[in-house]
Amino acid sequence: MKKIKLEILGISYSQSQSGAYTLILGEKDSVKRLPIVIGGFEAQAIAIELEKMKPKRPLTHDLVKNVTQSFDIELLEIIIHDFKEGVFFSNLIFKNKEKKEKIIDARASDAVALAVRYNCPIYAEEKVIEAAGVELEIRKTGEESTEENAEANLDSEIEDKIKEVGKNDLKDYTLDELNTMMNLAIKEEDFEKASIIRDEINSRN
Repeated sequence: MKKIKLEILGISYSQSQSGAYTLILGEKDSVKRLPIVIGGFEAQAIAIELEKMKPKRPLTHDLVKNVTQSFDIELLEIIIHDFKEGVFFSNLIFKNKEKKEKIIDARASDAVALAVRYNCPIYAEEKVIEAAGVELEIRKTGEESTEENAEANLDSEIEDKIKEVGKNDLKDYTLDELNTMMNLAIKEEDFEKASIIRDEINSRN
């Protein structure tokens, strides 16, 4: 299966889960976004390393790096290889001093937190992008289309509902309504809500 290299595009506070954050990954020069809901601790661990902040004592992910490097073990890359029932599955690809590779299962949030510390590539298999990715629509300035006109005239009720999206709120909507809501969320770059709506759409297919 083809793997696609991703970059960290941002971390935002989750509007649907208290204490959680949304990690946004994306392919360079692509409109595809891969939103992953992560815990506050993991979000902090990623943000601290991205901002090059130095905590007084090693965090858990710093400790893992220190231990592995003390035994000449390096992290080559991480791969988000599966997406099932709203859960991402990742592998850490390590190499020891004998040049042997070892694959370790990990949560996507922990995998990314380690990847930024090792400065190693972050990949996702193409099937994961297809299943869990959302696409940001980008149009040229001044370009207008029938779809844009339709979005400009969205029912105000739909706009109100997208602001209150939660997993349990979607069962009563039609697929057309869900697609409209997802497109609006993407337009507003609210990828967390878009991913929740996407999961509901996928569950009906």
